Amino acid sequence: MRNKLLSIFVLFSLTAVGYGDYSISWHTIDSGGGQSTGGQYTLTGTIGQPDAAYSAGGNYELLGGFWPGGPLCIVNFYDFTRFAGHWLANGSGLAGDLDIDGDVDIEDLKQLADNWLCYCPYNWTLR
Repeated sequence: MRNKLLSIFVLFSLTAVGYGDYSISWHTIDSGGGQSTGGQYTLTGTIGQPDAAYSAGGNYELLGGFWPGGPLCIVNFYDFTRFAGHWLANGSGLAGDLDIDGDVDIEDLKQLADNWLCYCPYNWTLR
């Protein structure tokens, strides 16, 4: 009887462990990277960025690694509202003129959409 109770307890313990919460820990590995998908989940990883972090001091900001790691600039609704304020305007130095051709038009909107929710390109005029 004692062995039967012990077996039931061990079996119950093993089945209870399989239903935990999802967790992704921070790790760095050298050599590789890519995207994996299964069911409704997608995981994109970049390998070889051991110094991925944000750092700032004085007038300088630095993002290390292949993906941005800090609060420098992500293209978002703030950029869209600034862009909309220049829609169909002509002239030089317009913040919404992303292709620098002297007007804010559909070509500039395409650049905004291509960068949506990504880090801002170098010299992003909307910030």
